[in-house]
Amino acid sequence: MSDFKFIDLFAGVGGIRIPFDELGGSCVFTSEFDKFSQLTYAANFGETPQGDITLISEKEIPNHDLLLAGFPCQAFSQAGLKRGFKETRGTLFFDIARILDYKKPKAFLLENVKGLRGHDKGKTFKTIIATLNELGYETLESKVLNAKHFGLPQNRERIFIIGFKKHVNFQFPEPLNTPTRLGNILQKRVKDKYTISDKMWTGHQLRKEKHAKKGYGFGYSMFDRDSEYTSTISARYYKDGSEILIKQKGKNPRRLTPREACRLQGFPEDFVIPVSDAQAYKQFGNAVPVSLIREIAKQIVIHL
Repeated sequence: MSDFKFIDLFAGVGGIRIPFDELGGSCVFTSEFDKFSQLTYAANFGETPQGDITLISEKEIPNHDLLLAGFPCQAFSQAGLKRGFKETRGTLFFDIARILDYKKPKAFLLENVKGLRGHDKGKTFKTIIATLNELGYETLESKVLNAKHFGLPQNRERIFIIGFKKHVNFQFPEPLNTPTRLGNILQKRVKDKYTISDKMWTGHQLRKEKHAKKGYGFGYSMFDRDSEYTSTISARYYKDGSEILIKQKGKNPRRLTPREACRLQGFPEDFVIPVSDAQAYKQFGNAVPVSLIREIAKQIVIHL
């Protein structure tokens, strides 16, 4: 089936959308709250997403076969307040549920942080699965997959929840295990502005020492061209770049450039970055690994 309709919720900069476009789907509705992400989305897809999904009635959403949503993970992630459904942001899941309930698409793909499973002693995840069952999705599968197993030089684990209205024999993709190397995505020439300052570098080193004395592994992480993969890029990368620093001969390490962050997440080379560096880091830190979604998308489309 290559002429299916889908909607893209909590769309970010469209990472989940790209593979479904490639497979012949047509996107009939998109929603994204952040105005800078809307700019990037518009520059790449020629349409500006609608805003806050909590203010959009399910009745206004066009019919579709497939719902895609990388719903916000702040309320579920280890870094957040761990309050899940009690926190308003946690209830954004219920906006997905009300759309599924009213529009009854054949299938959905949801993406979130790995910590969703254990959140609130597993109660959050149980509530999500129970809600999806209640909505009549017979096939429900979930799995944690890692970007580094799907050709990207980044250690990034995410949970994917997939549902179909009817009973299908859905299988998550097997790891491709293509060898990865950070050098493949690094630019040859990089402006000096990406090299971190002496002050910041000193701060990073002091913090790492302090944590090491307390027996923590916290602190900056350093990589070079031959590294198989980096740690997970996050939305806070713009602050100090500490989770992924690139070694440089004879000078302080540097951050990734926005283009390198774009590549690290598997976005196409011609993906337009129309925003400031700080916004670009936030956007790619929040994005999905496109190469991994591509493999999942192939499996979903078979069963549509």
